[in-house]
Amino acid sequence: MSKTPSNGLALELRDVRKSFGKTEIIRGANLAVKAGERVALIGPNGAGKSTLFNLISGRMAPTSGDIVLHGEAIQGMKPYEVNRRGLARSFQVSNLFPRLSVFENIRCAVLWSMGERYAFWRFLTNLTEVNRRAEEVLDMIRMRRKRDTNVTNLTYAEQRAVEVGVTIAGGSNVILLDEPTAGMSKSETANFVKMIRDVTEGKTLLTVEHDMGVVFGLADRIAVLVYGEVIAFDTPENVRNNDRVKEAYLGSVLAENQRAEAQAAEAAGA
Repeated sequence: MSKTPSNGLALELRDVRKSFGKTEIIRGANLAVKAGERVALIGPNGAGKSTLFNLISGRMAPTSGDIVLHGEAIQGMKPYEVNRRGLARSFQVSNLFPRLSVFENIRCAVLWSMGERYAFWRFLTNLTEVNRRAEEVLDMIRMRRKRDTNVTNLTYAEQRAVEVGVTIAGGSNVILLDEPTAGMSKSETANFVKMIRDVTEGKTLLTVEHDMGVVFGLADRIAVLVYGEVIAFDTPENVRNNDRVKEAYLGSVLAENQRAEAQAAEAAGA
């Protein structure tokens, strides 16, 4: 995978803009993520978080601006070209192969990441390296006991774990996770966050997340996106105390989370 440039940055956005017709969704976003840093991207619905992920991962091309991965401009590249330069992402909606087992899904991701190093006629004769890596990923995501289980028979949280496994299988050192804990219970979320911390150790992580408990427990820094602009990028504590962030987003979200927790506690005690 690509080496980290001398400035220590793994990923940079420089005045990135994206318009659909006359509607500007991303309005000059700037971000500089250090190698090995865990960053949470938060913001209200419609802020442009998914669009920004699509731009970074190559699913969309920006209208203008630069996206730099390990010192190399990648805007306009195809997703597989970005992936093979060391960046991988997950999606909100499951992208697993439903007829394959956990191990087979992971192995497909390993094979894909190796590209031209593996030709069709070699698959059945020499998969030692591929199988070793797939088994390694199974252990990392704690799915060894479900190795041969069809992914459709997994719980939702287990399927999301396999999604993470597929994302990291190729050895990318910049990982994008799109709402990885959405739809999970509190206990599932806690276990999942610990797993994410373990599998991204030493890697650069950028994650979109709405659960503020996850955000403040996982991120080294938080980027706040509002109406297509990064209005703050700082430590969790500084973001929590940022008046502009409170006004634009965070205060209402924290209050809503507190109300939800109070309602859950009241229901449990009823």
